[in-house]
Amino acid sequence: MGEKGEQLGIMTLQQAREVAERQNLDLVEVAPTAVPPVCRLLDYGKYKYEQAKKEREAKKSQRVSLLREIRFRPRIDNHDFEAKARSVKKLLEEGDKVKITVMFRGREIVHPETGVKLLQRMAELLKETASIEKQPLLYGKRLIMILAPLTMPKSRIKEGVKQA
Repeated sequence: MGEKGEQLGIMTLQQAREVAERQNLDLVEVAPTAVPPVCRLLDYGKYKYEQAKKEREAKKSQRVSLLREIRFRPRIDNHDFEAKARSVKKLLEEGDKVKITVMFRGREIVHPETGVKLLQRMAELLKETASIEKQPLLYGKRLIMILAPLTMPKSRIKEGVKQA
């Protein structure tokens, strides 16, 4: 293929090198496994620059999401629970996923249902803001649930640069 994408036909390696040299371009093998192998005539430096530019643009449009953690105990007071719920809501509105952990100490682990009730209460309180990504699971002496935001805020989605 030529620089503008036109087909130059089947030719020997020597002929292809001569054509590339005449046009002051590089001969780049695109599909080495094809029969016959497919090559292109192009300015390799410019090609690498364009590829790097495309990668940067793709990276800019990716959204950034962090996993934040909020911890509390099963015997948490109502006011403290509501304060934790407000901070969870704030994190979700910023676009972060939130891992909510209920930590059990000593014999509290005998009643894991109290922790499950707390997590369900938190999920119910935040149902307009978040969806449950991972249901409550017991890991050792910790009960864990992960909440994900329903919508991603526009500030977290990096806008790509418009091309002229």
